[in-house]
Amino acid sequence: MAETWVNSAQRIGSDLHLELAGPGGRRAALIRALRDAVRSGRLPPGARLPPYRSLAADLGVARNTVADAYAELVAEGWLTARQGSGTRVADRAEPLKGSTRVAKKTPARARGPRHDLRQGTPDASAFPRAAWLASYRRALQQAPNEVFGPGDPAGRRELREALAEYLARARGVRTEPGRIVICSGFAHALRLLFGGGVLRGPLAVEAYGLGFHRELLTATGVRTVPLPLDEDGARVDLLARERAVLLTPAHQFPTGGPLHATRRAAVIDWARARGSVILEDDYDGEFRYDRKPVGAVQGLDPERVIHIGSVSKSLSPALRLGWMALPERYVDGVLAAKGEREGWASVLDQLSLADFIAKGSYDRHVRRMRQRYRSRRDRLVATLAEHAPHIEVTGVAAGLHAVLRLPPGTERSTVKAAAWQGVALDGLAAFRHPRTDMTARDGLVVGYATPSEHAYGAALEALCGILPPQ
Repeated sequence: MAETWVNSAQRIGSDLHLELAGPGGRRAALIRALRDAVRSGRLPPGARLPPYRSLAADLGVARNTVADAYAELVAEGWLTARQGSGTRVADRAEPLKGSTRVAKKTPARARGPRHDLRQGTPDASAFPRAAWLASYRRALQQAPNEVFGPGDPAGRRELREALAEYLARARGVRTEPGRIVICSGFAHALRLLFGGGVLRGPLAVEAYGLGFHRELLTATGVRTVPLPLDEDGARVDLLARERAVLLTPAHQFPTGGPLHATRRAAVIDWARARGSVILEDDYDGEFRYDRKPVGAVQGLDPERVIHIGSVSKSLSPALRLGWMALPERYVDGVLAAKGEREGWASVLDQLSLADFIAKGSYDRHVRRMRQRYRSRRDRLVATLAEHAPHIEVTGVAAGLHAVLRLPPGTERSTVKAAAWQGVALDGLAAFRHPRTDMTARDGLVVGYATPSEHAYGAALEALCGILPPQ
């Protein structure tokens, strides 16, 4: 890539010379060039940068390239951006002065993974910035004055109404705005339900699940009882006197597969007979590829199921927006546990999401990402079939991750090899309940959503390189 002069004297006080060179494409090169300009003092603290349209025209690159570069440098703290003030060099972004110290070269393993195949996060580069910004602007312009006061613990009515309509249409949830409480995600929901004294243990959980959730529950004094899994999902026939059960019925996490229809009916019958409640973690229910999404268990009995969802997989975990569709008897208790003022989810983000859903932008984004993730899944399966045909791939009918079955006794060494080669992923054992009686399975949990499009091919190649031979 040739070096480029940017004639921006009228905007920043002097001509700015940026050299766009090196690996990673124009966006990465522009980020490096701007960082170097700040470090060297050619862009001093407080200096105003050209509008991204102007800089894009000067450089001959796409506007989104400059906008994305500015956004990343703002997030890193190099730049600041305020409405009406433009984009400026941050006051703390001081150039190095007179330092003669030579930075030690950091080993590759210490700088973080080269290939991120961890489960649980969507492709951050695919966040719908333009559509979200449009919704945010509309929400801000139309917001009544009371929005800028203390928030309603239940969450904004606009969002709860939008969610009631969306969840009924897309997930088969039967609820109404008055039964929805906004939270900051699934973990926050657990803290409110159990830490707030709304529910008490013991709690039955699937034998494989997130250890973080189990630790959170243990910290609140809740004893968890593991339920074995088979090809039809959790063995709900083994439920006994537990007061509640936590399930991932649309797509068991992490092993994959929906809860069989007969077991859905059976767990509802158990809850009715025992006066117990089902917690439904609908963490990636929108992303099903081989047939239509499996509807929520909550639709079978809204008075026996607490349906919990969020935008962490569909949009971004950075938004910290989730919800609970509650049986009527739990609403007051959850609101009391939350407190009189909303202290978790930004009211403006709530209004933005309400607009995002109402304008159809959420549906369009989910459809687009469903196609992208299905393509990623197909590419993963095809690559393994070609280069590692002895590795079975399971749990790929839905979601953002797959489980790779490994030969017995090879999981630990494979995870170590992955870490050594800079491939971030999880072993299946990391999700196993410590008190389960199930026979341990060897496997890898591989997230295919996290890498950006341009990095995915190299990540798959690296993955194949660390798999055990036949």
